[in-house]
Amino acid sequence: MQGRPEDLAFDATLRSAAPFQQRRMGERAKRKVAFVVKRQDLQKKVRVRRAANLVLFVVDASWSMAAAERIEATKGAVISLLHDAYQRRDQVGLIVFQREEARIVLPPTSSVELAQRALRDVPVGGKTPLSAGLLAAYRVCTAAQRRDPEIMPLIIILTDGAGNVSVTGMPPQEEAGRMAQMIHDSHLRSVVINMEHPAFDRGLAEQLAIALGGPCYTLPELKAEALLRTVRQELNSQPGESRNAAAAAFGQGEPGGSLPDVPGSMAGGPRRI
Repeated sequence: MQGRPEDLAFDATLRSAAPFQQRRMGERAKRKVAFVVKRQDLQKKVRVRRAANLVLFVVDASWSMAAAERIEATKGAVISLLHDAYQRRDQVGLIVFQREEARIVLPPTSSVELAQRALRDVPVGGKTPLSAGLLAAYRVCTAAQRRDPEIMPLIIILTDGAGNVSVTGMPPQEEAGRMAQMIHDSHLRSVVINMEHPAFDRGLAEQLAIALGGPCYTLPELKAEALLRTVRQELNSQPGESRNAAAAAFGQGEPGGSLPDVPGSMAGGPRRI
């Protein structure tokens, strides 16, 4: 340890000095002490900064499901998470997809005030561009990781897993599977909240979760409290082993196939896809 012994780690220093006490017997007797610590034994505390989380909600705001209920539950969860995040450097963001595009309604932030303003009026209705929502999530998370390599994104997707709008011209379900595989290959943690009614569930949300390599949950009642509880549970859990799933399990693409060129860029451009 060089320089002045500041911020000393006492337990580590004692462990470092303990093996030498026998050979320091003469010095201990001369100084009339039971334990001798020398400069080379000194150990400094190493403070590890807690990595910040980025919780990114990706919400289907089309008419395919009860969009208004879904948006209200997500708003409540976003605000609650931001109140919790104040001390932890965590960030929360929101993407909605409807009509022909995905929109970044709330870029990643730790500001409750900014979130409240941004979430005042969230549009709903129209078609379901699921793959656009997944692509926007991928871009937001990878951009956040470039800014802060230590940040840990968690994508929460509220959907029934059915898309009917394509970004690249591919069949929508196949394209969504490719987007999901891209997220999985980038080691981004994802959770799917299945919003389909059990009587009509075709298993599309579960297939999406498989392609993403994450779990799929069905909430008995979509309320902010239930959504918040699910997110906190995921944040407190260790990332599970990624499931070996190919995009072909979701759509018709080949496993690990490349994604066609897609329009738009997150860097300095509009927050729409």
